[in-house]
Amino acid sequence: MGAFDSWRSALDPERVLSARVVHWQNAEETLREESLTVEEPCEIRLGGRSLAMIMRTPGHDHELALGFLLSEGLIQDADDVQAVKDVADDEGVPLVNVVEVTLREPLRQEVMATAFQRNFAVSASCGLCGKDTIADVMCNAQPLSSDDLRISASCLYALPARLRAAQAVFTHTGGLHAAGLFTPQGELALLREDIGRHNAVDKLLGSGLLRRALPYSHMLLLLSGRTSFEIVQKAFRARIPCIAAISAPSSLAAELANQSGITLVGFLRDRTMNVYTHPERIVSEC
Repeated sequence: MGAFDSWRSALDPERVLSARVVHWQNAEETLREESLTVEEPCEIRLGGRSLAMIMRTPGHDHELALGFLLSEGLIQDADDVQAVKDVADDEGVPLVNVVEVTLREPLRQEVMATAFQRNFAVSASCGLCGKDTIADVMCNAQPLSSDDLRISASCLYALPARLRAAQAVFTHTGGLHAAGLFTPQGELALLREDIGRHNAVDKLLGSGLLRRALPYSHMLLLLSGRTSFEIVQKAFRARIPCIAAISAPSSLAAELANQSGITLVGFLRDRTMNVYTHPERIVSEC
């Protein structure tokens, strides 16, 4: 087999490619078809200028753009946004993978004066994206106050299976992260998949802006992988009080969760979990 051979999948042509691979098992090789997660750049424009180029899985790009702006502190709520749209060429044909966000005055002047001084070249495995310390995050928002939100351990144990069952693209490719919003009773309210963990979370946040559903102050965020600093940062922006993940958090993620008032759960699998911060929200039974 020579050059890489792939084509859009009939299963989900926007987000899934089919490819021919050589599969080995023991000493035998066979030619077979496999599915790959699509990864493409999405350009976010602000005020007619290119602000960020994000490597992501196509789909929900308006949500991604708004969630990114919210995560970076460039907007605070839906009222800051005048419009979000796909960019068209001179003949009116939509450009592929380009989203334009227009802000309302007078916020536009303030944001435009600072936004383009920062470097927003973002990969699908992006780290801090311009944020250096916990202090940078905490100075822009107050910690979550104590609340009466309680989540039972048995409810948490059931969530990974529910998230996995809802991951349509992962079923075909095995190459996507998922972020899901759940109620304290364990009902899946919203799911987004993306090749980047932080992109999936940004899409959840952008959906909340578009639907005017923010803050997510009575929701639980569940991640299919690990929890890093920027994930906690995004959850803090959306005022999410509890983050749970199948894998581990980083040390900086735990520090930010502790200071921001977020309950952070890791290694949620096989009816076990570690609660790193603010354990008062996790109870044996509600």
